[in-house]
Amino acid sequence: MLRPMLGRMMDFPLSLSHLLERARTQFPRGEIVTRRADRSLVRASYADFHRRALQLAAALVRLGVRPGDRVATLCWNHQQHLEAYFGVPALGAVVHTLNLRLHPSELGYIARHAEDKVVIVDRSLLPLFEQLRADVRSIERVIVVADGGAAPEGTLDYEALIAAEAPLEALPTLDERSAAMICYTSGTTGNPKGVVYSHRSTVLHALVACTTDGIGIGERDVVLPVVPMFHAAAWGLPFAAVATGAKIVMPGPHLDPPSLLELMASEGVTVAAGVPTIWLGILALLDESPTRWDLSRVRNMVIGGSAAPASMIEGFSRRHKLEVLHAWGMTETNPLGTVSRVARALEGASPEAQLAARASQGRAVPFVETRHVGEDGRPLPWDGETMGELEVRGPWVASSYFGDEGADRFTQDGWFKTGDVVTIDAHGYVRITDRAKDVIKSGGEWISSVALENALMSHPAVLEAAVFAARHPKWDERPLAAVVLKGGKTASRDELLAHLGGRFARFWLPDDVLFVEQIPRTSTGKFLKSKLRELYGEHLMKR
Repeated sequence: MLRPMLGRMMDFPLSLSHLLERARTQFPRGEIVTRRADRSLVRASYADFHRRALQLAAALVRLGVRPGDRVATLCWNHQQHLEAYFGVPALGAVVHTLNLRLHPSELGYIARHAEDKVVIVDRSLLPLFEQLRADVRSIERVIVVADGGAAPEGTLDYEALIAAEAPLEALPTLDERSAAMICYTSGTTGNPKGVVYSHRSTVLHALVACTTDGIGIGERDVVLPVVPMFHAAAWGLPFAAVATGAKIVMPGPHLDPPSLLELMASEGVTVAAGVPTIWLGILALLDESPTRWDLSRVRNMVIGGSAAPASMIEGFSRRHKLEVLHAWGMTETNPLGTVSRVARALEGASPEAQLAARASQGRAVPFVETRHVGEDGRPLPWDGETMGELEVRGPWVASSYFGDEGADRFTQDGWFKTGDVVTIDAHGYVRITDRAKDVIKSGGEWISSVALENALMSHPAVLEAAVFAARHPKWDERPLAAVVLKGGKTASRDELLAHLGGRFARFWLPDDVLFVEQIPRTSTGKFLKSKLRELYGEHLMKR
């Protein structure tokens, strides 16, 4: 039997410790800026960050944290949270980010499930933490980021704790496949499930995020993660920024459009990332005051979390010369899966075709593979029309959940079932038409709620729109639209349906339009259609 010739390269571990050391040796003067709760700004160098992260690691070792132990964070985006992102994995322990927008009972379940040993919590979030603390018996220590205040009795002050420590010098040699972080899904049905990121998966993800056809982060960038660090590792942006020495701007708890725009202008942000609801508010404010903020350095506004309306992408580009980079991913994909850039094959296409490409979820980044399958599990053609469930695989895609729950989400041939219903075209562009649990099937025909929502949000009077399935006496299900109008704007049901009329087959059009003050959302800002169905699912049965 012939033996393959083996390569003669070093077996060098892909660990976050290397990125932490690189920050010290290559970018010691790189800057991390944090907006505190009192709105003041605090600045630190990468050299400071490196030292403090290893002081945190040393303090945790003294407190009894061992490799594999879980250290939870209940924090906004700030420097100390970034220090935990690197200091905890450096000693072989595991960062567990807690989503501060979840209900205390859900947070308690997650902390118990992960068996968190230590919790790092912002002082402003202590009232939330106290509602779950008694239910999580595994917690031994509570470290408070006091942010200018005082840590309560019975807790440890973060700054005082690390100030007493010398930086941890004897870093353990880590297996690159060992766990670095746990993030829990924010699913609206069933219990949240833990996704365990390895050092290897996180480093590989960061490297691909830095590529030109990824997010393209480099040392000259100024990166603003609006997406919370408790949500899918802030889409990997902190790791990509540290890997390249980019300046990082942390917004703290101030995520309103004026605060973000002021920060983008004053700090010279080049790359910012957040969910569509954030950018809808920013676009509305820019439309009101187009010259108030100097955003000339911004080259990419990364939008993910849910489908971004083409009208919003076009609005930023046409009215403000700002480019939106649409991306798709999930907690289970670490999270970057696809990025929507205009392919070379489309460079000569019409502006409409190019906008359609930019408004799609995009093409898979290197090492992520995509396919969509029918109800029989067989792969479907890449024709841009046939809808099926998206499945993905790759080196930073989950192979199972913590505790081996949710085994039905993984196929026998090694793919992850995303739950997104999509089409894929000949160029590889993925377009989400629905979540599998939200898909509308009327009279045996599928209707894309996402396409209808994007079209509704292109109407000048519409701020937000969600289309969902309502029960119908004849067709079983029919689409129903919930619409939030912009301040001072008006539109009627018939006007909005007429706006859709020339774009879709007649049977796709919603049977009715409900005007609401706000659309319920999940903890990560996505429309909560299960709540809309609960509130209005019988609306068409009463007509």
